[in-house]
Amino acid sequence: MIQRELLGTAQVPGGTELRLFRHDRDFMIVMGHNELMSSRMSGSEVALATETIKRLRDRPAPRLLIGGYGMGFTLRAALAALGPGAELVVAELVPEIIAWARGPMADLAAGCLDDPRVRLLMGDVGITIDGARGEYDAILLDVDNGPDGIVRDGNDGLYTASGLRAARNALRPGGVLAVWSAGPDPAFTRRLEKNGFTVEEIRVAARSNGKGPKHTIWFGVPR
Repeated sequence: MIQRELLGTAQVPGGTELRLFRHDRDFMIVMGHNELMSSRMSGSEVALATETIKRLRDRPAPRLLIGGYGMGFTLRAALAALGPGAELVVAELVPEIIAWARGPMADLAAGCLDDPRVRLLMGDVGITIDGARGEYDAILLDVDNGPDGIVRDGNDGLYTASGLRAARNALRPGGVLAVWSAGPDPAFTRRLEKNGFTVEEIRVAARSNGKGPKHTIWFGVPR
């Protein structure tokens, strides 16, 4: 039997410890007993990008903010779907996540961080959103387990009324706020609606083959 190999650990600022494991050819990032992400399950992360871009209605040179990098599935899918004029800003809080992407997971990353359309920001995506006014065609958030965060208390601010208003202000007219979650959250749907968004919610399989658990993605367009 092939054993899991611990490749590295990382301390989330204001949060808990993450561990990177390899099992055969697969990678897993784990918090405690929770597997936060895995190279075996990329379907919903890919959908976060592709379904958002569909809703941008062929804007010629869109500017997207992605928070955070994870294993890069969302970023790579967005790069594949967008043309040379696009710009993708990736905000990642944990330096080791990027070090792992450039190190043991370099083959999985496939050079996406070095694409000329990508700009990497090391820091809290919430701060980036707070400082933006009408700068992004889409904001894609996959920074925790969803609105009910478990990795870091500071992530909760993204999903509050004030966090949603900041996201709305950071979007260009007709822009899209896309939020990934491990599961549904009716209270969050109502919060999006109360804070000026027209909301669409979809359920997407975790695996690219359509199998596995179902994850939730919200798409909010400012009214």
